[in-house]
Amino acid sequence: MLKAKKIGVIGGGFGGIAAALRMRAKGYEVILLERGDQLGGRARVFKQEGHVFDAGPTVITAPHLLNELFELFGKQAEDYFQLKSLDFWYRYYFSDNTFFDYVAKEQQLLKNIQALSPEDVEGFKKLIVHAEKIFQKGFVELGDSPFLTISSMLVHAIDLIKIQFHCSLYKAVCKYIKNDKLRKVFTTQTLLVGGHPFKTSSIYLIILALERAYGCHFCMGGTNSLVAAFEQLMNEVGIQIYLNSTVTALYAESKQVTSVEINNQDTLSCDYVIYNGDPAYAYSHLIKNKTPVKIGWLRRKRLNSLKFSPGLCVFYFGTSRVYPEVPLHSILYGDSYKELLDDIFNHFKFNSDLSLYLYRPTAIDKSLAPAGRDSFYVLAPVPNLQANIDWKRFEDEFKQHLVSILEARLLPGLSTCITTEKLVTPEYFSQELLSMHGAGFSIQPIMTQSAYFRFHNQSRYLHNLYFVGAGTHPGAGVPGVLLSAKLVGKLVPDAVA
Repeated sequence: MLKAKKIGVIGGGFGGIAAALRMRAKGYEVILLERGDQLGGRARVFKQEGHVFDAGPTVITAPHLLNELFELFGKQAEDYFQLKSLDFWYRYYFSDNTFFDYVAKEQQLLKNIQALSPEDVEGFKKLIVHAEKIFQKGFVELGDSPFLTISSMLVHAIDLIKIQFHCSLYKAVCKYIKNDKLRKVFTTQTLLVGGHPFKTSSIYLIILALERAYGCHFCMGGTNSLVAAFEQLMNEVGIQIYLNSTVTALYAESKQVTSVEINNQDTLSCDYVIYNGDPAYAYSHLIKNKTPVKIGWLRRKRLNSLKFSPGLCVFYFGTSRVYPEVPLHSILYGDSYKELLDDIFNHFKFNSDLSLYLYRPTAIDKSLAPAGRDSFYVLAPVPNLQANIDWKRFEDEFKQHLVSILEARLLPGLSTCITTEKLVTPEYFSQELLSMHGAGFSIQPIMTQSAYFRFHNQSRYLHNLYFVGAGTHPGAGVPGVLLSAKLVGKLVPDAVA
């Protein structure tokens, strides 16, 4: 019997965890290196004074991608975690104090559209038909296609043109929806995967169809309970997990990674390396020694031309009272929309007229806060660190601004009932998650940075280096990240056992 080959997985987010499990199922000895003191990456958890705060993802929209990872080992996902299917998905609050409820049941949704804009009922039906065509092509047929060569994408060019992937998302929605409020509703979610709705490809209508195909789900115990479930599974199947292990260099020679440096001192030799993090950071900071000349060219040319997603400020807070009228997911718009997005994406300028995403997990699971209290987080897209905002000086003022908006619009008395709090800014994404420019979702999902034009799942320059996560194909969001691990599972050959 030959000894099983070894794979080093760098990063313990959902992408790294899924990749580690898929590699273990293929027969590899798997070592997972996580720089933090817990697994999860963006999906880690913060706990303060009895409150539990999911740091990142808050909704599950493609549960079969989670279930597959347990089925690889003959196990059932429901033995490890519990998902609750949601009927009420999002409430969208507009600046004129009106709101729109986005719900699972189609008849109720159509009634809600009718109440807001009767002329858009038929248009929405047509939009869904168009989104389902994109979903069938982009997710079902091509979601696990790696696009390592230009020809692999061109073969689908005619089909992609038919579904108008070259049009912007906003333009595609405007073709069917006339009401400005509903245009915001059906384009905003791309902002939560790092895209400017006026520039992001209309292929991201996939999100609309994905939700309707698989539903929206809440993980009891919070999204981080998924991480705990995966950690249990990894321990059961023999994956070696090392926390507080920052990879400080990837030494390369002859188009291969030869060793991985950990914490500037220890080295690990692997047959393959899978990087669950920002590929731009890996190419800019980690590859050392006898690096192929082309990687140096990539650093100078490719990285300088990339457009990165916005930064994020996330304020986690617990309250001494309960706000029972506030749903699980709320989105609050300011007066501006395109102006705000342009300031964030194009001008690297802070705009105080924020649009916010508010998450109240205690609306579903009261165990996430002490009795008689609520747990929240509010997320605000902001310029990334290319804006040169001094967040250490600005964060107190910013936090007060957030609280004042929430207090005025949705959470009366908030300023007097916050019992615990934590604010993360783009500095956190840069320093803790090693994301270039503190971008919340690596590079933007514009057409010239999608599919073949996104960072490849297998490096073009180091043949045993692979990428999973938001920055590589197919993109950000829990389904995209899990699919990237599935892609790598196809690309890495089976181990010899």
